[in-house]
Formats: sequence, structure tokens, C-alpha cells
Amino acid sequence: MQVKNDVAKNKSPSPKKHIIEPKRLQNMTILLKALNATPEQVCDALMQGEGLSLQQLEALVKMVPTKEEETKLSNYQGDIIELVSAEKLVRAMLNVPFAFPRIEAMLYRDTFEDEVIHLRKSFAMLEEACKELRSSRLFLKLLEAVLKTGNRMNIGTIRGGARAFKLDALLKLADVKGTDGKTTLLHFVVQEMIRSEGIRESEIPMKNNYQRTKTKTPEHREEEYIRVGLDLVSGLSAELCNVKKTATIDLDVIASSVSNLSDGMFKLQHLVPDNLSTEYNCHFVQSMRTFLKYAEKIIKELQKDEDRVLLHVREITEYFHGHVSEDEVNPLRIFVIVRDFLGMLDRVCKEVRTLKKTHTPNSVTTFR
Repeated sequence: MQVKNDVAKNKSPSPKKHIIEPKRLQNMTILLKALNATPEQVCDALMQGEGLSLQQLEALVKMVPTKEEETKLSNYQGDIIELVSAEKLVRAMLNVPFAFPRIEAMLYRDTFEDEVIHLRKSFAMLEEACKELRSSRLFLKLLEAVLKTGNRMNIGTIRGGARAFKLDALLKLADVKGTDGKTTLLHFVVQEMIRSEGIRESEIPMKNNYQRTKTKTPEHREEEYIRVGLDLVSGLSAELCNVKKTATIDLDVIASSVSNLSDGMFKLQHLVPDNLSTEYNCHFVQSMRTFLKYAEKIIKELQKDEDRVLLHVREITEYFHGHVSEDEVNPLRIFVIVRDFLGMLDRVCKEVRTLKKTHTPNSVTTFR
């Protein structure tokens, strides 16, 4: 056993001969397995600007040597055999002009399209959310019902006769309880909306349906109003589906993504014409120049889209929420408020639907 251990130790390179620090070398060895390519294949792909998968490029980016490691590997005069595989690969890549900027350029090109698609989807979602809020008749009617209810509750006081309210107030409707301790102001508003929308929808003249509605008893008509109105009001959440999705978006992340794409393009523009000889790196330079023309056009479009969408967000926020300061922490706060309110609305609609008979308070005086 002792002899076998001695032989194994002799086969392993001495830690002192390692140029790269042992722990980092271990991580690079793991990445090398994921790379699954010889140093010759990697260097040839870097010269050509193609031939490496996204996974391979991501592994190579993590193997970029420090200045100290680069100097030691470049000046290494010993036997190459004494170097481990990861060190051999990095040393071979150092012979390729601007090897690691090439890797970053190829990785940027390969991830560019996915990033653009993601940003365009986010911009489209934001625009749709703004349109949904502005054009939703039911949402506007609901706001009107909240305003009227608030004024009826505050009649004769300094808070009565209000012409508007902050959307934050929507989230407080469930906090105002009736004298029974169970019914909330949100229940009252929703039940009022259900009945008014049911009457509005049911009394639209539609051929035979109109005549059938007229012949029903008052009790049956009331049940019909509630059934139809409940379907309409509970459908508001689906109608504002993009508003709920937009509430999860982080504008800082989007802005950072657009900025990173722009920065990556400038680095590539600097690398291709200034640092690489067109004669020596013909294929790499030509392929990157073709991509650069495309990337420059797309990034300009994204920047215009970003400006347009941010303007829409600001307009819809000021439309519903009044003036917005420049240092607003979350420009998408209005969508977060509406999303949370829609969650409350859905719960109330479910509660109303489970009741055998919907009871609508006949006066706001039942609320404290």
C-alpha cells in the first residue's frame, strides 16, 4: 500500500509547480470538463470567431487569468508536460491575439438575440398594461363607485365632496368594517357594482332575451342581475392581466439590460477595427462587423422603445395618481397597487359567489 501511494504521489504534479493557485485551479479543471475541447480546437475557434457553443463560451469566460497568472504563464520556461490541463489551455490561448476579449465578444453575440427578445416582451407588456388601465370601462366605474361611496360616508364633513382620491385608498377598503364586524367597505362597493353592472347588462335590448327579462318576477330579475354582474366584476382581473404581470417588472433591471447591450457593442466596436489586424483575423473581423451593423440598429430601436414606454408609464401614473416626482422610488408603483387591489377584489367576488343569497347593505351608514 505504501509503495502504491508513493507511485501515485510521483505521478501527480507537485503543488509547487502549479502556476495557478490550487483552489482556483480546481475550479478551472471542473470548467475544463464542461468545455470538452482541446486547446487547439479552442484557439482555432477563437481565431475564426465561431465553433464554440454558448456553454463553452460561458466556461471560458470564467477561466480568464489574472495579470499575475498571465505573466507567469507567458514567461514559463519549464516543460509543458509539467503543467496541468487547465494551465496548458490558458497558456495556449495567450498566443491568440486578444483571446479573452474575443471570448467576451462571441458570448455577447450569442446572447444578444435572447436579451433583445426579453426586453421587447417587457416593453410590449408595459405598453399593454398602460392601455388596459386607460381603456377599462369597468375599472373606471369601480373607481367612480369608490369615490361616490367615500363622499356618501363623509357627507357633511370637510372630507366630503371629494373630486378624486389616491389609488392607495383602494387597498384600505378592506380595513373599513361594518357594524357586523364582517362586512367591509370593499364588500359594499363590490356588491353595488355587481348589481349596477348586472342591471346595465341585462337590460340591453337583445331580441328575445329582452322580452324574457321583462316577463320575469322581480325576484328572478334580481337574481339575474347579481349573476350577470358578478361574472362581469369578477372578470376585471383577467381584463387587466398585463397590469398584474407588469407589477413584477423591475425598471432598473430593464434599464441596466439596455445599457449593458450598448456597452457591449462599444467594446466590440473598439476591439474589431482598432486592435485586430483585418489581414490576420479576416474571418473573425468580417463576421463581427456584420453583427455590429445589426446590433447597432437594434440597440437604437430598443433605446427608442425604452423612452416611449417610460413616457407612457409616466402619463398613466399621472392620469390616475397625480403628479409624480422625478425621484419616485418605483415608477411602476401604480401597477403594484392595482395588482394588490385585484387580488382583494377576486377574494371578495369568491365570497359573494359562495353565498346562497347576496345581501347588499342598503346604506353606507352601516360602516364605522
